[in-house]
Amino acid sequence: MTVDKPPVTILAMTRRPPRSRRSGKPATARQHGGKDAGRRRAGRRSAGRLRIIGGDYRRRLLPVLDSPGLRPTPDRVRETLFNWLSAALPGARVLDLFAGTGSLGLEALSRGAREATFVEHDARVADQLTENLATLGATERGRVINADVTACLGGAPSPATLIFLDPPFRQGLAEPCCAALESGWLAADALIYLETEAELTPEVPATWQLHREVRAGDSHGRLYRRMASRQDDAC
Repeated sequence: MTVDKPPVTILAMTRRPPRSRRSGKPATARQHGGKDAGRRRAGRRSAGRLRIIGGDYRRRLLPVLDSPGLRPTPDRVRETLFNWLSAALPGARVLDLFAGTGSLGLEALSRGAREATFVEHDARVADQLTENLATLGATERGRVINADVTACLGGAPSPATLIFLDPPFRQGLAEPCCAALESGWLAADALIYLETEAELTPEVPATWQLHREVRAGDSHGRLYRRMASRQDDAC
């Protein structure tokens, strides 16, 4: 396995609390309407907004639910990743596994992917993703499947050219899902982006060649290029 480029490291940034205009001291929750003000105004708790970085939906802001374990890929990591993917996006068939906010699949649709399938097991999160597709006017190109990812990968495959795999950290899901993708879910020259906890060095199929990697905080993202196997060549 070879690496085309050394890994990119993105340093974590801390955000200072807003300061009061009068005193110059950090603003309190009361000055912002109380810590629960936003939650009282919304029927479903929202953790903030997802920003589309580039393409047709550039700068669009979409709601993100406050759900345990939901961690959108940071903007700077997405920007680095999609710079790498720029040539592969037009006409791509995307599979976004453990989709969560759908930040990666939505960004791919914005930048020219032909279609994207999002697989998310949490029904509330999947419903929000469906609503966000409608907000963007992308329901004809985007499909949300509310299902367990491992169960979905055990079903009838549909080959994709670009796969985003971002499983929950430290649950032993990365390697089984990588292996399952080889059961017909990958086009011969597919690109696979795998995001894991920083300390994990995953075992991936022998046909996957490491192409790029990026580190940011507690996560390590790796972009693999699938090399056609002898069996693929024979088909």
